[in-house]
Amino acid sequence: MTVTQAENVITQDVTCDGGMPAFVARPAAKGKHACVVLMHERYGLVQHTRDLAVRFAGDGYVCIAPDVFFRHPDQDALHRGDARCDITDDDAIRDLSAAIDAIGGVDGADPARVAVKGVCQTGRHPLVLAAVRPISACLVWYGAASKREWETNTYQPRPLADVIADVDCPVFGSFGEADHIISLDDVRRFRNYLEDNKKSYEIHVFKDAPHGWLNDTMPGRYRREQAEAGWAAQLQFLSWLFDPKRDANAISWKYFCESRPGYDFSKNVRLE
Repeated sequence: MTVTQAENVITQDVTCDGGMPAFVARPAAKGKHACVVLMHERYGLVQHTRDLAVRFAGDGYVCIAPDVFFRHPDQDALHRGDARCDITDDDAIRDLSAAIDAIGGVDGADPARVAVKGVCQTGRHPLVLAAVRPISACLVWYGAASKREWETNTYQPRPLADVIADVDCPVFGSFGEADHIISLDDVRRFRNYLEDNKKSYEIHVFKDAPHGWLNDTMPGRYRREQAEAGWAAQLQFLSWLFDPKRDANAISWKYFCESRPGYDFSKNVRLE
């Protein structure tokens, strides 16, 4: 295990139960800090995900980023985007649980306060986890809402509607209006199921943001203004979430959406 420190953040690589590698970033400041389990995109545990973990630590959170695709036989192809790795919902529950167990042993971590973030392909997995074990919140970034997420198959055998019904924590959602995978109708469907099941949520839809707009290693997708606004909204949500004065029994619904007057989902395209 190698531990490095830069300015106010300490990082290290760890191994979770089952042999799963993970990257940990934590504040150097003393005290107990709330935690974030950060899932990666389809590319596996690449530098972009590590950068986000360091950013969380800089904002005061202990962050662990598990490599849930570590079993894939061709990691280089996966990191390039030339291969795909699919995991089942049960796989996600197992690996996320291992990451939460691992973060409990990190200096300064408060394992009683853990939010789980999924991005794109892994966006549904915080919800799947929250349906079977207590966590503080689900953070969903442009995932979990497309039409295919509502279908059942070998990888996702339980209907997403049933999963949402069993989620027992607030949900933060961040989506792009120009996303070619998730339409505004899809986001509203996701929102409506949360409301129908009396789940607290805060959802943001950012105008002119395509799929993957948080990833600053992909110039065609990255949108700095929307990325900064989304990150700020996420931090505000986490501040609200972990406020000891918050009434945990109160149901809170917040929906923010900006869209073009001539919005047409069929014209949204994939960008690199």
